Amino acid sequence: MQDSVARAGVESAGQPASGSPPGGQIPGRADAAGAYNPGMLTADLVRHLDQYLEVARYSDASNNGLQVQGAPEVTRVAFAVDACLATFEAAAAGGAGLLIVHHGLFWSQHLQLVGPHFARIRTLITSGVGLYASHIPLDAHAEVGNNIQLARMLGLGNIEPWGLYKGLPIGFIGEYPSPLPLGDVYTRLRDEIGEGNLVQGHGGPNPPTAKRVAVCSGFGVTLIDEALAAGADTLVTGETSHTWYQQVAERQINVIYGGHYNTETVGVKALQKHVAARFGLETFFIDAPTEL
Repeated sequence: MQDSVARAGVESAGQPASGSPPGGQIPGRADAAGAYNPGMLTADLVRHLDQYLEVARYSDASNNGLQVQGAPEVTRVAFAVDACLATFEAAAAGGAGLLIVHHGLFWSQHLQLVGPHFARIRTLITSGVGLYASHIPLDAHAEVGNNIQLARMLGLGNIEPWGLYKGLPIGFIGEYPSPLPLGDVYTRLRDEIGEGNLVQGHGGPNPPTAKRVAVCSGFGVTLIDEALAAGADTLVTGETSHTWYQQVAERQINVIYGGHYNTETVGVKALQKHVAARFGLETFFIDAPTEL
């Protein structure tokens, strides 16, 4: 158990402000130094997340929203990309009343409470940590979403929604004033989120360049034809597969793979900042990279 916690690093952010609790919050608790720790009803935070992320708008295999009920009140909130035993244990160790993730536990499938799934659920329940998941809604969000955050980190201009998922755009597309070497675009991404997995340059300029760039985190490589149709010469996404490598190689498009995990930390961290600023709650990010 200790090993799985050790693999999950913790980054703190959003320290609570001192003073009286804002409206809608419950009485807080003072720490040893006398600073005020505001708290709020978990149901109020969940209601805000549901509305802010527009979870009801998207058809998604993920059962978005509150997946596991925890404590009725929350003063500390943990954030992570994935719902797994390591992040659950780290959330509990950090005193979180709620863990907010991008990839939750429930994906519209029947799962019996046995084996690893039972261990995960047991950890949440015995520690009083609730679990909230936002998958496609957090990819698509125009303020804190994975894809808008990546587009801004890349320094794109004229950013607009792009990339349909079940009829709704979840990605973004933008452009540079003039073409940039593809290696420079990759460096910008790497400097923001860490080392990526792969860069596939098409058979155009040598070295290849990027001007109009489509962005879809995770496994967005399936949108290469839609990117080409929108005039993109480059797609930035998370990961590929053996099959999709050749699909890309046979098209006139560059693809930068920043890593599925890495490209989906950015929305979670942006949502963390939003929650900390909006409600004055203590928050922390649990880093549990997969190297994929």
